[in-house]
Amino acid sequence: MVAKIVDLRSDTVTKPTEAMRSAMASAEVDDDVLGRDPSCFRLETEIAKLLGKEAALFVPSGTMANLISVLVHCDIRGSEVILGDDSHIHIYENGGIATLGGVHPRTVKNNEDGTMDIDLIEAAIRDPKGELVYPTTRLICLENTHGNCGGRCLSVEYTDRVGEVAKKHGLKLHIDGARIFNASVALGVPVDRLVQAADSVSVCLSKGLGAPVGSVIVGSNSFISKARRLRKTLGGGMRQVGILCAAALVALQENVEKLESDHKKAKLLADGLNEIKGLSVDTSSVETNMMFVEVEEGLGTTASKLCKDLEDYGILLMAIGSSRLRIVFHHQISASDVQYALSCFQQAVNNGVRNENATSGAD
Repeated sequence: MVAKIVDLRSDTVTKPTEAMRSAMASAEVDDDVLGRDPSCFRLETEIAKLLGKEAALFVPSGTMANLISVLVHCDIRGSEVILGDDSHIHIYENGGIATLGGVHPRTVKNNEDGTMDIDLIEAAIRDPKGELVYPTTRLICLENTHGNCGGRCLSVEYTDRVGEVAKKHGLKLHIDGARIFNASVALGVPVDRLVQAADSVSVCLSKGLGAPVGSVIVGSNSFISKARRLRKTLGGGMRQVGILCAAALVALQENVEKLESDHKKAKLLADGLNEIKGLSVDTSSVETNMMFVEVEEGLGTTASKLCKDLEDYGILLMAIGSSRLRIVFHHQISASDVQYALSCFQQAVNNGVRNENATSGAD
């Protein structure tokens, strides 16, 4: 029996708070497919206002949010979207834009900070003169924060520059903003200003914000009207969805202000892990609630083995390949959890070293 569980696998693992459960139990609801659910309407109105867009649409998941957004912008089969080679849309969304939408992904290398070089984005735009043989570029996608780059933030200046490129070439800009509120807090930039250049944004409610279910897409009135039809096509229209939206409204009211604390605790853990021989974290890259921990070769263990050893102490996290661990903070991780996790890391590493030495001695 472990002393406690510290779940650092993802910010998607949070449990609904008592305030959320209470709001869900008393939520005012109606049929959202008919556009009549008042709790859903309040959530969509609030998110659209916060992000400075005309309208919003609640959807079941971030994957559906991005898929709908891409397909609205690329409504002709054979369209092409420019996006990062390490982006969530390209890597983790089952190739939906291609398999379901006939949209061709044209990847540009993601830099370590989550950006793509502006000149490479522009170079990837197809020349309309080659339309006989090339797909037609219609969209650029950014991701902020960037998950596979460790939760790095795209600056408002960078996003504006990409927006200018898009406008110059008559393209649209979509931001996968699953953790856009984390970026806003870390950068000290209002979220509406951060996405001002975007034609559409997807926002995950069940990641940093800590709601149990759902994402929201924002954009113009005409964009959301088309998105609503696609949501129905994809099976994402739900009836008394206000039960879920009520929890999301609580998350917006209570958890945005907790994101800064999540970021500080992530830094605290990163600094502590760097003190443990055999582990390393690039602390300069820990900008929000995520980090990657490198398991050095001389430690005599793998990321998967260390992950399993830590589970015996109640520390849950993810192994990424043979030598990297991913850690994600959320509002249900306390400062004492950080200290407990550090002590468990130290014990697990010490035990691993002892076992390795014993095995070497036996040889």
